[in-house]
Amino acid sequence: MTIEYLKRGKPAADRAEDDAKTAAVVEATLKDIETRGDAAVHELAVKFDKYDRPSYRLSEDEIQAIIAKVSDREMADIKFAQEQVVKFAQAQRDSMLDIEVETMPGVILGHKNIPVQSVGCYVPGGKFPMVASAHMSVATAKVAGVPRIVACTPPFNGEPNPAVIAAMHLGGAHEIYVLGGIQAVGAMAIGTESIDPVHLLVGPGNAFVAEAKRQLFGRVGIDLFAGPTETMVIADETVDAEMCATDLLGQAEHGYNSPAVLVTNSRKLAEETLSEIDRLLKILPTADTAGVSWEDYGEVIVCDTYDEMLAVADDIASEHVQVMTDRDDWFLENMTCYGALFLGPRTNVSNGDKVIGTNHTLPTKKAGRYTGGLWVGKFLKTHSYQKVTTDEAATLIGEYGSRLCMLEGFVGHAEQCNLRVRRYGGINVPYGEGAPYRDAAE
Repeated sequence: MTIEYLKRGKPAADRAEDDAKTAAVVEATLKDIETRGDAAVHELAVKFDKYDRPSYRLSEDEIQAIIAKVSDREMADIKFAQEQVVKFAQAQRDSMLDIEVETMPGVILGHKNIPVQSVGCYVPGGKFPMVASAHMSVATAKVAGVPRIVACTPPFNGEPNPAVIAAMHLGGAHEIYVLGGIQAVGAMAIGTESIDPVHLLVGPGNAFVAEAKRQLFGRVGIDLFAGPTETMVIADETVDAEMCATDLLGQAEHGYNSPAVLVTNSRKLAEETLSEIDRLLKILPTADTAGVSWEDYGEVIVCDTYDEMLAVADDIASEHVQVMTDRDDWFLENMTCYGALFLGPRTNVSNGDKVIGTNHTLPTKKAGRYTGGLWVGKFLKTHSYQKVTTDEAATLIGEYGSRLCMLEGFVGHAEQCNLRVRRYGGINVPYGEGAPYRDAAE
């Protein structure tokens, strides 16, 4: 296998050091929130969000006043995007069926899909107001039937962003708080004097938000590890450098630590893309951010074959994977580790981020190896149940259960089974022994 890096990002050791510093800050902050509640949240909001008010929850009157600032055109665009997200989420929900089967006479097994009873939706917005994230979390939770939906977003330029608040409200949020960062996810998960804790945290965020969710997992559920944006372009000579460079920088502008990787089997395309990125960074209004991400986290990898490109891509397991080759469907069929695929030059990651209807909260930091992205199913819990309706079934299952419990040494377990064998089958099983073997013909 011949794989050449024309550009590498920060060494793994440096990235690990950054992660360790972040983890320490998050741990101390969450302890402070747990100890001091609202007082800690208020201090953090003033310090980091530069936002001071007695209560960070918006009243209904405030919500309506803020939404009134949204223009008709903007509101129509928000509704269109939310409709696409809801449409796909509803199709996904409709595919998830409750089941009940009789596996043998008198034995009935089933499962029910039950909504999580409360969810905290984090919508980033300190640097860019992430209107779309409200659709992805809040509206999808509503489709799932979650009865209490809490939404948090930081202020933008010193006040609640009207478009974000409109999207949250239209999506079905029951409580809206103007809070960002660790203080937002900490307050929702831990709870304070004024905020009841939730059962599940969802939504993307910066490195501090992602680490806070990781540390809070167990106390509450989380959707997935959704840290700083990652993007990968898999391309061959069927596309040009402008397309590749635009798609890489289009995601690198998210933050200062957003990995962007080109994987190609064309050295010519790789070199031209590097030049094109240099050109675009001179004119891109967000170059101050995208340029830092590209310098520290950008990579260009040249492979010999498509099989090598596939292997490299699956190893990196990027959040967004833009595939522009002469065999896009081959990558769809064979790739196994990623957040979401964007197939062909006519589509792009921004469509997925904002409007096309798939969910944009996706796994990062190789989490695509073991989970997909946020979807309606993340807001549902699949719970099984069982019931035995005949004496014959209770006896037969009890006999097998008794012997298997004794095989493992669980005498008390076995006695649960034996009691049913005695009561419903009229078979005397001495206490502390397994049920006798009987031929089915008996």
